[in-house]
Amino acid sequence: MKSTSYEAALLSVAAEKEAVGSVLDSVDRESFERAVDALAGCRRIMTCASGSSGVAAKKFAHSLCCIERGAMFIPPSEAVHGGLGGLKREDCLVMVSRGGKTVELLPIIEVCKKKGAVLIAVTENPDSPLAENADIVLRLNIKKESDPLGLMATSSFIATIALFDALLSALIEETGFTREQFALIHPGGAVGELLNRK
Repeated sequence: MKSTSYEAALLSVAAEKEAVGSVLDSVDRESFERAVDALAGCRRIMTCASGSSGVAAKKFAHSLCCIERGAMFIPPSEAVHGGLGGLKREDCLVMVSRGGKTVELLPIIEVCKKKGAVLIAVTENPDSPLAENADIVLRLNIKKESDPLGLMATSSFIATIALFDALLSALIEETGFTREQFALIHPGGAVGELLNRK
């Protein structure tokens, strides 16, 4: 391996460490609190995004289910072909787009607004269609992606995951979710074995 390759790896980790460390500095506290209140009190949560943001949104939906908040990830392609029928006024839609202009998401934003569901945006662009139409904006501020080209969803992906994990932690406290509740719904794997020892 070239020495420059290892240097690139070190720089990648450093950039991502910085991105994660600045997540809550980038997000307005009042907006964060409003998002926690909305997610704790709504009937159901949908998450939606494309590409790497979609992977982060899918993981967040799973994490929400793990604390008994009814959630599901809906791919944009499914959302605009009838999937949005599951979105109701009492629900929240969490949408992720770094630039806030992802073409596939624009019709979904319009449907969400017409249905009256709460739209929570995770984006870096406050002037984007996503941010301008959202009820709550959780703004990220990524100084640079961590790959040598500065083009891949690297630092921005890690920062999005960190923000979602911060929301998850706040929701655990907000809802009083317990270890015993988790033990009931997680009987599988090493975690299930640990939690359900007699």
